[in-house]
Amino acid sequence: MNEPAIRCNGIGKQYRIGERENYKALRDTIANAISAPFRRQRTNGHEVPGDRTFWALKDVSFEVKPGEAVGLIGRNGAGKSTLLKILSRITMPTLGEASLNGRVASLLEVGTGFHPELTGRENIYLNGAILGMKKSEIKSRFDEIVAFAEIEKFVDTPVKRYSSGMYVRLAFAVAAHLEPEILLVDEVLAVGDAGFQKKCLNKMQEVGEHGRAVFFVSHNMSAITRLCHRAILLDRGRVVADGSAHQVVGAYLRAGTGTMAAREWAEDSPGNEITRLRAVRVRTEDGRIPEAIDIRQPVGIEIEFDVLQPGSVLVPNYHFFNEEGVCAFVASDQDPEWRRRPRPVGSYVSTAWIPGNFLSEGSISVGAAVSTMDPTIVHFYEPDVVAFQIVDTLEGNSARGDYAGAVPGVVRPLLQWTTRYKPSGEPTKVHTEERAL
Repeated sequence: MNEPAIRCNGIGKQYRIGERENYKALRDTIANAISAPFRRQRTNGHEVPGDRTFWALKDVSFEVKPGEAVGLIGRNGAGKSTLLKILSRITMPTLGEASLNGRVASLLEVGTGFHPELTGRENIYLNGAILGMKKSEIKSRFDEIVAFAEIEKFVDTPVKRYSSGMYVRLAFAVAAHLEPEILLVDEVLAVGDAGFQKKCLNKMQEVGEHGRAVFFVSHNMSAITRLCHRAILLDRGRVVADGSAHQVVGAYLRAGTGTMAAREWAEDSPGNEITRLRAVRVRTEDGRIPEAIDIRQPVGIEIEFDVLQPGSVLVPNYHFFNEEGVCAFVASDQDPEWRRRPRPVGSYVSTAWIPGNFLSEGSISVGAAVSTMDPTIVHFYEPDVVAFQIVDTLEGNSARGDYAGAVPGVVRPLLQWTTRYKPSGEPTKVHTEERAL
């Protein structure tokens, strides 16, 4: 059985507020001993202990196998960067241990591992040497690194004169092309433009396919679900979820919005004396209530409501919003059975089905209502009643295709394309090809 590329066992990291990380030489130990009495807090001549410690990580345990791409997500301050620094050996854990099996390349911030006075060429060889590579190995990859970073004209310029974008392009190119067994990447890729981010995501996927481990930290949930099959969610320094990237991302977004894929009322439900809302649920075709939906699969929004008085034409309707608060569309029940005649007293369950390859990836929140259209009466409207996540990958048949960058828009339909081809020099021969992209 292969050894894990990364193994963390009970990792804890404690910081003392107001103090720097200790990297002690002998002179530091002597200086600290002399200055210690003056750093104590005293009140009326008595020492005030005060809790000035902070646990950035606490009891973090997981394994990453060779060839596995794992996403690390969580709010700002959850401990993601601290964990990467421990894995990169920049800092040591207070408790537990982290073991890495193989050569490690880290890209944690702009300029990581670069000497500002050295040129791009010199820094490539320096980073390769730090990774333990021979000069001949670095030389064989040199042209590929420079081409990927798009710095051909500036390769002999000191990197202190590089822009932040040039810095990160070269840093990623070095980290990804010098054949590390483990690649650690932080949100630093956000510095690059959309085209470069696409190249990076494609390269990280290629690294994983060649049996190397990728540990990727990002606030871009679409990038996480495209690149990683597995994700780890950190909250206040602890692992709160570890599993399928789609499920973990869905749990993270649901916790952030305070909404869920299902909501029910036993009493005090929205409505009036005519109708009352009982439940709204997100459904898959097999009846599950999912946290995340593959972009290719249809998703149903189910509303359950009671009619308390006869005589009203009642139309269920939904309002769909993306994570930026933009209304993607509004849908209402067009069933002729109930569109023009009053509904009898009783309970109803209506489901609207959104086809696969229609919504764009991201978080979708739903407002649910029951209305009378003529005259217009809104009997109840419950905003953000449920939410779900649409996820896409670079595998399968979707409108994304093999493009890894950001795709704008509130919807992303997979359209039919028709192409007419006329060979050069043969004006009378026309070839028609129809294909779905």
